[in-house]
Amino acid sequence: MNKFLKFFFLSVLTGIFAGITSSIFLHLLKWATDFRIQYMSIIWCLPVAGLAVGILYHLYGREASRGNNLILEEIHDPKKILPLAMAPLVLLGTLLTHLFGGSAGREGTAVQMSASIADNLGKFFKVDADERKILLMAGAGAGFSSAIGAPIAGFIFGMEVITIGKIRFNSWPQCLVAAFTGYYTSLFLKIPHSQYPEVEIPGLKINILFAVMIAGLIFGLTALLFSRFTHLIEHTTKRFIKTPYFIPFVAGFVIVGLYYLEGSYRYAGLGIEYIQESLTTVSSFKDPLYKTFFSALTVGSGFKGGEFVPLVFIGATLGSALSLILPAAFPFLSALGFASVFAGASNTPLACAFMAAEIFGWKILPYSLLACYLSYYSSGHSGIYHAQNIYRPKHHLLFSLRDFLQRK
Repeated sequence: MNKFLKFFFLSVLTGIFAGITSSIFLHLLKWATDFRIQYMSIIWCLPVAGLAVGILYHLYGREASRGNNLILEEIHDPKKILPLAMAPLVLLGTLLTHLFGGSAGREGTAVQMSASIADNLGKFFKVDADERKILLMAGAGAGFSSAIGAPIAGFIFGMEVITIGKIRFNSWPQCLVAAFTGYYTSLFLKIPHSQYPEVEIPGLKINILFAVMIAGLIFGLTALLFSRFTHLIEHTTKRFIKTPYFIPFVAGFVIVGLYYLEGSYRYAGLGIEYIQESLTTVSSFKDPLYKTFFSALTVGSGFKGGEFVPLVFIGATLGSALSLILPAAFPFLSALGFASVFAGASNTPLACAFMAAEIFGWKILPYSLLACYLSYYSSGHSGIYHAQNIYRPKHHLLFSLRDFLQRK
């Protein structure tokens, strides 16, 4: 009982800190985004921001630069407490990235802040190695929950993101408590969660199921493209630029130059307004294509913020555009793409399916489960988190079905 009470207390404390840090972060991020939109010429200073981010991490957080992958590595093989500096570093790095127009996300930052604080709480209260793993999962889920405003998705994410093909149900009480505490703390602090228009969910018809299945496969291939391109940027920049903190500096010049050539500056920053727009107006196919390019270049070169919002942007606009060739309404496909591309890239289909239901209504859940799992299976193993272990290869289900049919 004492152990249960200790972990209940730590889970609540983790959730409270997740809600507080996410609230501070998202309020500051809103200010940074509004300031950039008001003074767009500040984008031309993106290379200087990249240099500042690079030097900060080079001097004070070399290990922390591995971000979410460092969290996963410590869960798989606990060796060293996450540096507490991870939280302020990723906060400052993300704010600089967005203030000057980098095409990055925000939820990855919330996850890193929450997990690093949770790990240091565990150190203070002297948890053992197995308890530490669970506390890290609870911290990651609480950060996801509080930043997105989807507590069920955050609860599942903390257990699902660790290993491909396996959900760590042994940590469910701690992840549940931390995720919901983080969510309600963020509501109490009036966190500026993004709002999306209502989506009409169609009835169960063959043509709708066909559209969802085809879209799900396309979403998965898009997730694969994003992951591979991001990894390519990482490897290429490290190969040709030997001084790590010069990588985002050089990439900053490339990004702002390409912004100028593209002309609209539509793909700078989060782009929440364009995600919302995709749910009310049919998008162009160039939106997911350009966002993939700019976000992979931003994140792959060392700018901070993560991939969640860029992948949501890519998925929502792609789904909206797919309505031009698939027999389903664009808001419905946009809502499915919103969740499914990230599901494929992060290998968290169950969390993302429930995220869609929490944001767009529970009637979408059967469709979001289908789309997210098809995206998951078609995206391969090359996700955005290369530190994920593979418990069950994605072809396992398909091969088992083939073997069953052959035996018959």
